[in-house]
Amino acid sequence: MWTFFIERKESLKEILAQYQWEHYPYCIEHQTSERKFSLDEHMGCSLPGESITGYLSHPGDIVIGGTFPIHLDRMYDTIDFSTKPPELQCQTFGVEYYQSMQAFIFAVDEINADPELLPNITLGFQAFDTCTTLRGAAKGALWMLSQSQEITPNYQCHQGPPIAGIIGDCGSTRSILISQILGLYQYPQISYLATSPILSERDLFPSFFRTIPSDEYQMRGLAQLVSYFGWSWVGLLANDDDYGQFGLQIVKQELMNSGACVAFSENILTGQPDRNAPHLAQVIRESTTKVVVVIASDSDFVIVVEELFRQNVTGNIWVASEAWAASTLLSEERFQTVLVGTIGFAIHSRQMTTFTKYLHSLHPSKYPNDSFIWEFWEQTFSCKWISKEELIEEATTLCTGNEKLESGKLEQFNVGSYDLNAPDGKTLKADSAAITWTNSDTQVPLSKCSPSCPPGFHKVIVPEKPPCCYECVRCPLGQISSQTDAVECLLCSWDKWPNLQQDTCTPRITEFLSYEEPLGYSLTAIATISSLMTIIILGIFIHYKQTPIVRANNYSLSCLLLLSLSLCFLCSLGFIGYPQPTQCLLRQVAFGMVFALCISCVLAKTTTVVIAFNATKPGSRLRKWTGVKVSYSLLVFCAFIQLCVCTVWLIFSPPFHELDTDTQPGIIIVNCNEGSPTAFWCMLGYLGLLATISFIVAFMARRLPDSFNEAKFITFSMLAFLSVWVSFIPAYLSARGMYTVAMEVFAILSSTWAVVGCIFVPKCFIIIFRPNKNSREHLMEKSSHTVQMPS
Repeated sequence: MWTFFIERKESLKEILAQYQWEHYPYCIEHQTSERKFSLDEHMGCSLPGESITGYLSHPGDIVIGGTFPIHLDRMYDTIDFSTKPPELQCQTFGVEYYQSMQAFIFAVDEINADPELLPNITLGFQAFDTCTTLRGAAKGALWMLSQSQEITPNYQCHQGPPIAGIIGDCGSTRSILISQILGLYQYPQISYLATSPILSERDLFPSFFRTIPSDEYQMRGLAQLVSYFGWSWVGLLANDDDYGQFGLQIVKQELMNSGACVAFSENILTGQPDRNAPHLAQVIRESTTKVVVVIASDSDFVIVVEELFRQNVTGNIWVASEAWAASTLLSEERFQTVLVGTIGFAIHSRQMTTFTKYLHSLHPSKYPNDSFIWEFWEQTFSCKWISKEELIEEATTLCTGNEKLESGKLEQFNVGSYDLNAPDGKTLKADSAAITWTNSDTQVPLSKCSPSCPPGFHKVIVPEKPPCCYECVRCPLGQISSQTDAVECLLCSWDKWPNLQQDTCTPRITEFLSYEEPLGYSLTAIATISSLMTIIILGIFIHYKQTPIVRANNYSLSCLLLLSLSLCFLCSLGFIGYPQPTQCLLRQVAFGMVFALCISCVLAKTTTVVIAFNATKPGSRLRKWTGVKVSYSLLVFCAFIQLCVCTVWLIFSPPFHELDTDTQPGIIIVNCNEGSPTAFWCMLGYLGLLATISFIVAFMARRLPDSFNEAKFITFSMLAFLSVWVSFIPAYLSARGMYTVAMEVFAILSSTWAVVGCIFVPKCFIIIFRPNKNSREHLMEKSSHTVQMPS
């Protein structure tokens, strides 16, 4: 009670006028210094009255109440809080809720008919239409508690049968309101459809009970249903009341836990006449999702469906909560273009023959005082009762009373079950083949923000978009994905490599310079033939060792050089075939030592020629250096240095067998790791140093008499030798796999042939094809001729 302290009674009207309360008979107290008195002595004090309409009752020794939303909507009036709101004007008759009320009445009759249940006691009922409003629910609960046409909170104003409790309401928000009222007086309340989880809190709602599971189970089931059909891109619609908002939170969380994404989440505004339907229709039409989960009552969602029908928004799959999944209101034929293919949960029930027979026996003539049955009849048979005074339109179908309820529409198909106590642990079971989706399609429609990534690709999340909106990217090199929509790619084992599609790992190709390869057997043949030809040249030199051309060019060093050249050709075979550990250990060392011996022979031959010709000069001190000891000492010294290099190499960092999986993708290169690149290049560099010295010495001796001089041939051979190995370095470094080895073999063969071709082939040509020039007279004549030539 609001209390004002005033000095004069005459100011009362001024206060009422100021606050516009003149129409509300609130009690205002006046207090003076002498006494306090209430103005209701002069004015009276009472609450604003509420007229009670839309109810059915039956007397009994004990009364049980029931609230049912017989009408699913009401007229929306503007409330300015300056005058008393008008009475509720209910509309849109709900057939299934009227049947629920009839089930309530039928249960009371069954109880009264059984003398063992309540002996000598008659059970009465009071059923009230809440018109799906909080105001109606509160009014109905207070009316039943007051037991009077005039509602007086905290008072039962008329002596009548006690009320045992209330059945209802079907909505969670209305049940919460009624339970808060009934809980004050410990009246039991049993709801048959209120599913909000908050109603399970016993400390808040001590007298509330229900015969339906909490939304925690149903909403998790809806999320499982979405996951069962593989839908990952889903829209959400929910009422803006307790039922819708609690359900929305649970479904959204469960969908996110299962990996699905929410395309949009919108509220159906139950306080607006259009339920915000135009905006919702636009959101649904513009969204890329094809699946929408709706957590709403049928009376609210039907307004949205009407708008979807008007805007021709079709082709969506609707996942229904139990509040509208089996609604007759949404089963009208005109809604099928929008709602065809809808799937959802319905309350578990079974057929009751006696109740079905009772429903079919309902007729307006039997219950003339039931104001609802006339509307029920009109709604069920799409006809209208017309009195004699009313005008009849041509398109109006008249109700005759001869219609049969057995021919009514049949409130869907059962295609599965959701049982948390399933013995096999499979809580959700569905017969997908029995479901017909939109456009009469029997295949489960897809609803994804992005298309599935095929094997060989993986998903990459797009920034600022939900996780389900991704891009399909080819797996990185060396990785595969064998499943659709792979989150990440997997590496193949070291000995395997992805196939072209990158969806499976296949054994890697093993690569080495094989004898079976065309390149391998070609190089093998060239090396073998070249070695044999060098042996043949050696045989020619041995056979013609007494001839002047052979004797004039240091026969013993020539034979040793030919033998080393033959070994140079053969050492290239160590680079062909599968690299064995022993082969890896020795092939570079053998190549280095043989070539060092070969170039040392060339250097010794060149030095011998220079010493020999300079020693013929009068007074030359080089005569003591002529002979085989100097040349062989030089040979041994030069070869020994290479031997030291190779020995240190083998001791500290020897070459080894290696499987290279990094150089070429998908290929295992079987090769010999040189161990120490420094030692390898020192060995090769030393050969280059010997060849350079031989080239310089030969170049300086090129003007000596031709008859005994092969310096110019050595000059060309060393020039060719150096050219080959200088070209080899960049080619060797840029080649990969077996071509690296092939490049070295080619360099060995080419450089060896450069020495053979420049030094020995011209001599063999003279020996075999120009024997007349291979005589002492010819050589002496040429020698003297050459000496007489002016410088």
